[in-house]
Amino acid sequence: MSFAEIGDARLNYRFDGPENAPVIVLSNSLGTNLSMWDPQANVLCEKFRVLRYDTRGHGLSPVTPGPYKIEQLGRDVVALLDALKIDSAYFCGLSMGGATGIWLGVNAASRVKGLVLCNTAAKIWTADGWNGRIKEVKERGMAAIATTVVLRWFSENFVKKSPEVVEAMRQMLLQAPPEGYAGCCAAIRDTDQRGDLARVKARTMVIAGALDPVIPLADAKFVADGISGASYIELQAAHLSNIEAAPQFTEALLKFLSGPEAK
Repeated sequence: MSFAEIGDARLNYRFDGPENAPVIVLSNSLGTNLSMWDPQANVLCEKFRVLRYDTRGHGLSPVTPGPYKIEQLGRDVVALLDALKIDSAYFCGLSMGGATGIWLGVNAASRVKGLVLCNTAAKIWTADGWNGRIKEVKERGMAAIATTVVLRWFSENFVKKSPEVVEAMRQMLLQAPPEGYAGCCAAIRDTDQRGDLARVKARTMVIAGALDPVIPLADAKFVADGISGASYIELQAAHLSNIEAAPQFTEALLKFLSGPEAK
């Protein structure tokens, strides 16, 4: 593991793959850390330089005073690229990471070669819902929500088929710092990028989970329809589609990154 100083934070990141290969940044979802991308990194690093990082308030990155803003999370990515002397990169983010990706596509277009927005929306859930989640976590800790949240990350069939994976992700969520989690909840709560999608000019692919209870398909399609030329695919998976449908997810990602339109 390595750390990059980016102003008021010290982001934990990990690099894998050939040094001179094109860079792809992988951005984690709320309540997880960079290891959520293990299924993809293990394959991508054969042809790409894979840069994973723990979003502010998650994993080994610092819990700075909250609440956070999506602009803050996006600027963290730009600062990380600056610190590592990377002019531009592909970006793939899931849920919260996808919201960060939309912000980058709008506000840091020159740094983005292509966007993959996974299980995400331009506006996620309701303010009341997020406020209730924040209150519960601050008062009772991550254990108060861990089981309920994880069972929304995966489909019922996957929970039955791969209980060890589900439990590992529940443990990851339990280890998330409550204040950092709450800070990022606030960032998502206050984010509404529905009016910004038309300003995303990067080549984009939207990945949705047909069984995702967190991001309705209509919301994922709204993102794809709002970004000119964006492609759209649905996987038979719930919220963490990169884990539940890992082979199909990785195949779609590689096709996007290696297609004739890729720079």
